[in-house]
Amino acid sequence: MANTASARKRIRQTEKRTVRNRARRSRVRTFLRKVEAAIAEGDKSVAADALKAAQPELQRAATKGVLHRNTVARKLSRLSSRIKGLGISASA
Repeated sequence: MANTASARKRIRQTEKRTVRNRARRSRVRTFLRKVEAAIAEGDKSVAADALKAAQPELQRAATKGVLHRNTVARKLSRLSSRIKGLGISASA
């Protein structure tokens, strides 16, 4: 257990930050699940709309330090390329 006042304060701050970050990460995962579901259905326009909604959440997570910015860039890139591929595979 923390002995000094400053250590006790750091514990309180860490708890608050942990709750906030957990909520933010959960929100990001929810948006990603919606994009994945739309891709699985094969509906390109719904998937594109879901990605458009997910993008700001992912960027915000990177800005707040919940996710690394390269991780966010990689996820967005992979999802957008999969969405682009939906139209090609449907017509082939």
